[in-house]
This record gives sequence, C-alpha cells and structure tokens, in this order.
Amino acid sequence: MAEMGALYAHDDWKKEKHVPVIELEGGAVKADELFSVKVSLGKEIAHPNTTAHHIRWIQLFFKPEGDKFAYQVGSFEFAAHGESVEGADTGPVYTHHSITAQLKVKKPGVLHATALCNIHGLWESSLTITLG
Repeated sequence: MAEMGALYAHDDWKKEKHVPVIELEGGAVKADELFSVKVSLGKEIAHPNTTAHHIRWIQLFFKPEGDKFAYQVGSFEFAAHGESVEGADTGPVYTHHSITAQLKVKKPGVLHATALCNIHGLWESSLTITLG
C-alpha cells in the first residue's frame, strides 16, 4: 500500500495531539517480508510529556483480512516523565511517545494503534495494509 516514503493512517492527527499516527516506512508491504511501522503522537501539535500530563503507552495490533480476531503486535510502555524525588518535572529522563516495530504479515489487513493519555484516556487509529 505504501509508496516510497511514509503513509499516514488518516488526517485526524493534524488537528488532535492524542490520535496515534501510523506510518509505514519504506516501500510497498510484501507478504512474509519484514517492514517497519512507526506509531507516534503529536506529529503537528505536540502532546505534553510532563509528570502531570503524558502518554503512558502505545499498543499495536494487526487484524488480517477475513479473520475474526486481531493479533497484538506489541505493547510499549513509557515510564519516565520527569519524575524525581526532588519533585515533578525535575528528573533526568523523559521517554518520548513514539515507537517503531518491525513485522511481517502473510495477508492484507488492518493495523490498529491505541494510546493512553493519563488525563484524556484512550485514543485509537487504524491503517489498511494491502500487499504489493
């Protein structure tokens, strides 16, 4: 489905900092060949990454065409948001809410990404994968 460059799940991410952005990196997806998928938030409008307001995790699923169930590709937890014994946002490390996963599929289907904001709850997006 993807030409050279990246393909985005949909345009909601342009107006909303919580919607996961799914990007296929590289060329077309081929059956049984590894490809990279990047999931991030805040592509055009930055999502905060502070002790008080942050993305806790991103999960990625694949639902093969014609199958009844989706399969979990990965669950990625972001555990450092500037916490410290000295107080909020004084810590030495912050994890950024972006992941890249490599996978291969046997048939076309839909990638589903979910993300949890500690204040604004669960958000999702999807991207249809066709095989080239």
